[in-house]
Amino acid sequence: MSKTTPATIALTAAGVAFATATYEYDPDADRVGLQAAEAMGVLPSIVLKTLMAEVDGRPVCVVVPSDEEVNMKKLAAAFGGKSAHMMKPADAERLTGYKVGGISPFGQKRLVPTAVEELATLEDEVFCNGGQRGLQIRIKPDDLIAALGARAVDLIR
Repeated sequence: MSKTTPATIALTAAGVAFATATYEYDPDADRVGLQAAEAMGVLPSIVLKTLMAEVDGRPVCVVVPSDEEVNMKKLAAAFGGKSAHMMKPADAERLTGYKVGGISPFGQKRLVPTAVEELATLEDEVFCNGGQRGLQIRIKPDDLIAALGARAVDLIR
């Protein structure tokens, strides 16, 4: 497995400290983030999933713990909108340049507004997808937020 992806290239170019971790990706897993946490032997709350959504028809990126679900009303409000829904997988792949199960918030083909669940800021380090199935990036939450130009907001409760 290559550890060089658009995500790792973007982080390196930005001078952001990170490490990579690999795991055996299970294409039949119901929830990729939970499967990644189990395979790496870490808590699901520190493995963040990257979701692509639309708020009032505009694409956005959302990063939340793998064991949580996004509250659509809070998602819409976080981006100043009235309604939100998850993006269709094919649209997410086209927009980001990544395959579902390997979508990273870093190095996407098109820069879109991004929000990170505020609970992630309570952790010392978190994992997020590295742009390839089976590849995770270990990073400090403040560095994650700064590198994405994201905001930390309540998206799940």
